[in-house]
Amino acid sequence: MKTDNTKTTMHRTGDKWTTPAQTEFHNFFVEQLKDIYWAEKHLKKGLKKMSKAATSPKLRDAFEKHYNEGDKQLAELETIFGLLGEKPETKRCEAMAGLLEEADGMISDTQKNSFVRDAGLILAAQKVEHYEIATYGTLRALAAYLPEKKVRKMLETILEGEKKTDELLTRIAEEFVNECAAVE
Repeated sequence: MKTDNTKTTMHRTGDKWTTPAQTEFHNFFVEQLKDIYWAEKHLKKGLKKMSKAATSPKLRDAFEKHYNEGDKQLAELETIFGLLGEKPETKRCEAMAGLLEEADGMISDTQKNSFVRDAGLILAAQKVEHYEIATYGTLRALAAYLPEKKVRKMLETILEGEKKTDELLTRIAEEFVNECAAVE
């Protein structure tokens, strides 16, 4: 408690006492989880579209791999909600909605069965990956201040998966897609 005449209001959550600042931090963190949870759910739909639109089987496989990893990420996010004493809920992620709309535009603005389309799909997918990397990186850093330490480790695992996907997309682009797109 403060030594001056102001009072600090304490809130009881389960068997723990928290200050309003901690409660506000918890709520902020949970709101950001809801945002990325929505993003992951909707990204799965976008990955299906991108996979179907890809010219290269290697790129198609990369999208399908990331699609399958999405189930594990969603389960991990649901576990994180539980560790925080929260129900898994979504909150519309305007950033992901915009990125997926942009991916749709890449498909409609490019010729079917072209490497230009694949280059556009990689561009769109890497924008998504960078958004996810930024979000999970920030959540991981914030999780250091949560009482449940397992949350940070779980977010680190998801973050590493996103970084690997980004690296894979870069490799595909540099190995052949960019060159093929340039000469089409």
